[in-house]
Amino acid sequence: MRLTIASCLTALALLLPTAPFAAVVRAAEKVYRIGMLETRSTELNRANVDAFRQGLRALGYEEGQNLEIVYRSSDGRDERFPGLASELVSLKVDLIMTRGTPAALAAKSATGIIPVVMAASGDPVGSGIVASLARPGGNVTGLSSGITESYPKRVELLRDLLPGLKRIAAILNMGNPVIPPQWRIVEASARSLGIEAQLLDVRRPEDVREAFDAAAKHRAEALVVGLDGVTQANLRPIAELAARHRLASIYPAKDYANVGGLMTYGSSDFHMYHRAATFADKIFKGAKPAALPVEQPTRWEFVINLKAAKALGLTIPQWLLLRADHVIE
Repeated sequence: MRLTIASCLTALALLLPTAPFAAVVRAAEKVYRIGMLETRSTELNRANVDAFRQGLRALGYEEGQNLEIVYRSSDGRDERFPGLASELVSLKVDLIMTRGTPAALAAKSATGIIPVVMAASGDPVGSGIVASLARPGGNVTGLSSGITESYPKRVELLRDLLPGLKRIAAILNMGNPVIPPQWRIVEASARSLGIEAQLLDVRRPEDVREAFDAAAKHRAEALVVGLDGVTQANLRPIAELAARHRLASIYPAKDYANVGGLMTYGSSDFHMYHRAATFADKIFKGAKPAALPVEQPTRWEFVINLKAAKALGLTIPQWLLLRADHVIE
């Protein structure tokens, strides 16, 4: 039997869709490696990492197929970020995702080539991470946490809960370059309401307990907790010490209420991590970080923990409960 060229091509075409060939195509698909440069362990950060994974999965990225995530945590010690960033660069990741200003600065310093996506940063323009929100320039883009703008509201919520409030303390890491302006906002916001503010400078995990001793000595009645690697990595000890010292406290993220914090007000971590996945996708498809505008928060969460309130002997007014996005019973 004679085989014509046409019949050979037809036979070849019939073989192309077969399973073995499809398997070869899948095996050849690029695997994108993302390095996560975080402030705390995967255990403490599980909800946010899951939100990032969900966002990636919705865009067609699946671990074990075309995605690998390499996780590195400073465990609340900012001085570790430069070494961890360099490690991710040496692993030849395709993209670095960061949380917090120190992590973003370390990643930017470690590489000018690998794209960097901020899951959240307090003041990316003021800290020099990007040139502007609209046109970041360089290799860094992502999301701003809007934390600076949240402090007046948080001080106000404490006053709403405690109308006779006279003294508050603020746990802040003044070694973080975005924090000093935030302290000035806390101080000014408190002063405008006739409240005296005390700074508790917490730069290492070892400083946390001493900070509460200082607050007790100053007879603070309430506490504002900043958003920083140190506070994130030590959220549970901070919430426990606040309860032990009977301080009505307000925190920057829902995570703190989940471990016993009284109230939280801030941008939605879930939403920011989920949105960070869209930045990664655009970059993987050819977009340049320099031309991707930095996004600001569009969702804010106010959470009240009634169990914590009961332990402190506080009654939350009904009108304040109605303002909450989530109430933990």
